[in-house]
Amino acid sequence: MTKAQVHGYQPKRIGSHVFLVILCVYFLIPLWWLIVASTKSNAALFTSTGSALWFSDHFSFFANVQGLSTYQNGIYWTWLGNSLLYAVVGGGGATIISVMAGYGFAKYRFKGRGFLFMLVLGSVMVPATALVLPLFMMFSKLSLVNTMWAVILPSLLSPVGTYLIRVYCQDALPDELMDAARVDGANELRLFWSVGLPQLRPALVTVLLLSVVATWNNFFLPQIMLSSPRLYPVTVGLYNWLVHSNAGSGAEQVWYLVVSGAFISIVPLIVVFLTLQRYWQSGLALGALK
Repeated sequence: MTKAQVHGYQPKRIGSHVFLVILCVYFLIPLWWLIVASTKSNAALFTSTGSALWFSDHFSFFANVQGLSTYQNGIYWTWLGNSLLYAVVGGGGATIISVMAGYGFAKYRFKGRGFLFMLVLGSVMVPATALVLPLFMMFSKLSLVNTMWAVILPSLLSPVGTYLIRVYCQDALPDELMDAARVDGANELRLFWSVGLPQLRPALVTVLLLSVVATWNNFFLPQIMLSSPRLYPVTVGLYNWLVHSNAGSGAEQVWYLVVSGAFISIVPLIVVFLTLQRYWQSGLALGALK
């Protein structure tokens, strides 16, 4: 037995750990650059001295935040509030619909169930950008273009969420448990609320986070649907600032505002992830016990 085996290390395990470390560094470098860049002034972002991955001599983050609050009358915070509204209403609504649809597909037998679920799976394969033009034409006839509903309503449907809930529900919610609850006198609504929903909590949190992140990061749909800057989410608003900075030599350069605004916009997602991760851990523990 080698010395490495005595201490519990094996060459394959070391190699996999090194590979995971490399992947972590690869994914964390852009985030680290964003954190560093958000503390720099407009001039320091393009200076040749120092490193792009390290802080400059002058810490300008709070000055950048002040600039966000004054530039164009602080419209950035309106964009951030719009993104929060779209994510909460659209992502939360998509989670509710996905949970109910996935539960129904998994635990009820009805005519056309297989065909309808195939439609759900088929819609997963359709790129969301391919649906924007038909949605625009439909919402235009309904006078919903350039309204918040043009962003919220399409966000309420999550085929991936429905699929995940159905798959999880089939394994985590035995039919015997539901039959026992029916024998005890529980109706279908009480069965879903008191028996099914607690068992589906890890999957529900997963779908909630995926839906909220997808709605928060949504760009192409609001870019097409919205024309009023007051309705923009933060993604579209920062993009327009970026286009304005690239307009030419006479355009006002607001790169530092774009970078600082992008960093602030990911903070709510980090908070949501850290808040909800304990439910994933409880779901993993539950699976281990089963």
